[in-house]
Amino acid sequence: MTLIGDAPWTRVMAELAHPLAQPPPPSQGVNVAVTRHTLSVLVENKPGVLARVSSLFSRRGFNIHSLAVGPTENPEVSRMTIVVAVEGLPLEQVTKQLNKLINVLKIVELSQAQAVQRELLLIKLRSDGATRPQIVSIVEMFRARIIDITPDAVTVEATGTSDKLEALVKMLEPFGVRELVQSGMVALGRGPRSITSATSRAD
Repeated sequence: MTLIGDAPWTRVMAELAHPLAQPPPPSQGVNVAVTRHTLSVLVENKPGVLARVSSLFSRRGFNIHSLAVGPTENPEVSRMTIVVAVEGLPLEQVTKQLNKLINVLKIVELSQAQAVQRELLLIKLRSDGATRPQIVSIVEMFRARIIDITPDAVTVEATGTSDKLEALVKMLEPFGVRELVQSGMVALGRGPRSITSATSRAD
């Protein structure tokens, strides 16, 4: 659930069928449930922690959909936001293993309803005098913005949920995409509570 009011892009999404939004095909006639989970993981800000965490997911057969790492208000602690796709395996397996890593301080699963989730998209498009007004109209409809412009190209910046960004890309693709980069998801729980309080690992 995203608090965006009556953003015009929500009406556009209903008319789009983006390939990434389609459910995966069944595996050889066996219905295997694939679920996606968002984990907020606090770790000590030390070299090698990212490699150890990501390799743990790989060894357990979990697919990392996106991973974003950055500092917190405590310079000694970093926050990883990990979106993991789980197919027929309990997520509890990997969270228990994560808790055993010495540099991991805290793990919280953030549901979509209980968290504010955002991603960043930068997309560079072919553009001339004829197509630029159409691009500007789409950008404004999605509450994005143009951050660079040349006679034959524009670069657009947008933030939002993955669904919103997928819909925006779908609308802009016909103009010709020169480059595209998208960040992993970052998320914070709603309300006044903070998971970064008392993050020291107990002895």
